[in-house]
Amino acid sequence: MRETRGQKIFKVFNYTFLGLLGLATFYPFWYVLVASLNEGRDFMRGGVWFFPRVLTWENYAKAFNDDRIAPSLRISVSATLIVVVGSLLLTALVAYALTVKTLPGRNIFSFIWYFTTIFSGGLIPYYLMLRDLKLTSSFWLYIIPSLFSFTNFILLRANFSGIPYELRESAQLDGAGEWTILSRIYLPLSKPILATLALFIGVGKWNDWFTAAYYQSQAKLYPAATVLQRLLAEASAGSQVKVGQETAAAGGMTTYTSQSLQMAFVMILTMPIVVVYPFLQKYYVKGVMVGSVKG
Repeated sequence: MRETRGQKIFKVFNYTFLGLLGLATFYPFWYVLVASLNEGRDFMRGGVWFFPRVLTWENYAKAFNDDRIAPSLRISVSATLIVVVGSLLLTALVAYALTVKTLPGRNIFSFIWYFTTIFSGGLIPYYLMLRDLKLTSSFWLYIIPSLFSFTNFILLRANFSGIPYELRESAQLDGAGEWTILSRIYLPLSKPILATLALFIGVGKWNDWFTAAYYQSQAKLYPAATVLQRLLAEASAGSQVKVGQETAAAGGMTTYTSQSLQMAFVMILTMPIVVVYPFLQKYYVKGVMVGSVKG
C-alpha cells in the first residue's frame, strides 16, 4: 500500500522531531564529556562545542589525585552491589511468600505492609533511630535501610501474581520445594522486572549523596556521590584562587580550571551508570511494560 502525501509529511516531521529531541537529550552529556577532556584554560576561551580543541587528561588526573576519590568509589561500588543483590533477594522472598495463596495470615501481613507506608517519622526521628542502632558511623548505614523498598515489593508481587499458579502446583507434585519453585520458575520468568528493579536500585544507591551528607558522622566513609558533591562545592567556591596558587607552585604548567574539574567530577560519577545501562536495556524495556498490556 502506497503512502499518501500526508503520511509522508507526517513521517518526515516525526523523524525530524524525534531526532532533534534525541540530540537535545544527548548533547548536554556530550558537552560535559568534551569539556572534561579539554584543557581548562583553553576551554575558558569558548568555542568548544563538539570536540576537544586541546585534548588532555589532566582534569581526570587532578580529580583522582584527591585522596578522597578512590576510597569513596570503593565504598559506592561495594554499597551498590550489596544493596542491589540483597534488596532483590529480600524483595523476591517477601513477594513470593505473599503470593502463595495457602500462606497462613497472608492478608494480615499484606495489610501490615500497606499500613506502615502511610506514616513517616521525618528526618529527626529517623536520625535518632539510626543513631541508636549505631549506624551513623558505620558502612552499614548505606546497606540496612536500603534493603527493602515497598514500591519494589508491589511491582515484583504484581509480576509474581501474573505467573500461572498451576506452574507452582505442578512443581509441588513433582516434589519441588519452595526455594526450588522460586529459583527455577518464578525468578527466571521475572528477569525483565528484576533487571528493571536492579537498575532503579543501583542508580538510586550510586547517586545517593543525601544519606551520608545528613546521617554519616565519619567523613572517611562518604560514598562517591557525597564526595563529588562536596568537591563540586569546593571547586565552585573560591577554588579559582586555589587553582591559581597551584599553577604558580607548578611553574605555570597546570592547565585545569575549577570549571574543567567540575566537568571531570560529573563524568566520574556518571560513567558507571552509562556503561551498565546498555547491558540491561532490553530487560528494562520489557520490565517497564509489565502489566501495561493485558490479553
